[in-house]
Amino acid sequence: MSQMEKGILVISLDFELFWGVFDKFRFNTYRTNIEGCRSAIPKILEIFQKYEIHSTWAAIGFLFSESREELNNNLPQTKPDYKNKFYSSYHYLENVGNNEQDDPFHFAPSLIKMISIHQNQEIATHTFSHYYCLEEGQDIDTFRADLEAAINIGKKFNNRFQSIVFPRNQVNHYYLAVCKENGLKAYRGNEKSWLYAPRNDQNESLIRRALRLIDAYINLSGFNTYHIENNDPNDLVNIPASRFLRPYSKLLKIIEPIRLKRILSEMTHAAREKKIFHLWWHPHNFGTNTEKNLQFLENILSHFADLREKYSMISLNMAELANQVLRNQ
Repeated sequence: MSQMEKGILVISLDFELFWGVFDKFRFNTYRTNIEGCRSAIPKILEIFQKYEIHSTWAAIGFLFSESREELNNNLPQTKPDYKNKFYSSYHYLENVGNNEQDDPFHFAPSLIKMISIHQNQEIATHTFSHYYCLEEGQDIDTFRADLEAAINIGKKFNNRFQSIVFPRNQVNHYYLAVCKENGLKAYRGNEKSWLYAPRNDQNESLIRRALRLIDAYINLSGFNTYHIENNDPNDLVNIPASRFLRPYSKLLKIIEPIRLKRILSEMTHAAREKKIFHLWWHPHNFGTNTEKNLQFLENILSHFADLREKYSMISLNMAELANQVLRNQ
């Protein structure tokens, strides 16, 4: 499949609540975001329904549990032994409450059910434990155990995962065969620019982070739109990210129109050239300044509606796009 017949908008969301927050400062900072996330998700779904958006929600396996007991019963026998113990979600299990009512920061079965009953919304896996695939102390065997645990707990919603989003976008290509063995068809890859090449935390740099922030406003890395070319039917379909939807910032509010223009120009390029544009973010990014973030999203999707009218651009979730690619091979 060398070229799509139409431009395609893909949207994916990394749904993790507090899992993956591994230091006290970030915990305190994100508490408000997580609290606001629960009211933001229904509003996001409402906007998706309004604009007929197909999207992928990649959820941590821990979130599927109804109770602490169920969570403990579904833990894999083999777990990663990260050099930095704070990376491990298992390190925090003793702080987890009894259920979603008691601890809305670590359980979310009601939200997963809400998402799953909305039309055109895919529930994908974000691994079971927010598994870091490039950090020291983990290996392919513990990844396999983690993924199998995620798949097993996903069955409680009669869900068969077709897509995976790797936490922190730490795509480990050696692990893709394990994903294929477990029935997955697609993963979210990284942008082609060196700014977004997957790295572990130790090898990340402040310079790259700063340049990625600038890239959200000024075109440093290009449009990041693409065709899916020459995909090997024996491999997972790589559906790379194009743009992280950064949350609204009061400090940067004066240049918000520039950020919006950057995204809209990429979408227009994708529509004209019949390419793919893949937008992603976390639901908790909308947990503060919720109305500002929702309005920004609506501006994006209103532009998509115009592109759908003018260029016949369509919206697909990751599984739908992967199945289309595989059918066309």
